[in-house]
Amino acid sequence: MKRIKTYGFFLTMSVLLLGLLLIDPVRGQHAARLSLKSLLDMLLLLPPILVLVGLLDQWIKKETLLKYMGPDAGVQGYLYVLLLAAIAAGPLYVAFPVAVLLLEKGASVRYVVFFLGAFTTVKLPVLLYEISSFGLFYTALHIGFGLLFFFMTAQLFERYQTVLQMKSF
Repeated sequence: MKRIKTYGFFLTMSVLLLGLLLIDPVRGQHAARLSLKSLLDMLLLLPPILVLVGLLDQWIKKETLLKYMGPDAGVQGYLYVLLLAAIAAGPLYVAFPVAVLLLEKGASVRYVVFFLGAFTTVKLPVLLYEISSFGLFYTALHIGFGLLFFFMTAQLFERYQTVLQMKSF
């Protein structure tokens, strides 16, 4: 029963995909191809990320991380996670193992939430593309409002952390 709960979402989506294949084979095949492509992309990306997270886990001591991203880090903590998010690449699910590592090492929840938010907007390759496509003004506006929103969201997560009963890893 526990395994069914663990893989419940995957099983549900598989049954829905099979149902779509039976009802509308053309759309079902298209959905199946897209699902397989996404799964393969994820399987190709995750192993290097997990190796990188393992190396970061060994290289960065907990005391060091607490100093720069702990509860008393202040603005410095935001700058470090912003830098970490800016040099990153890949889809958002790549950031989740890094976020878990940060939480395990004792980083404050506000910095982890800000990291996840910043990861979606300030990656350097995306920034360069955005500047070339939409211009510097729009990009600065987008980044400014995005970072402000993620900062406020991070503050809310920090404030209501006990209410949400987030696990301490």
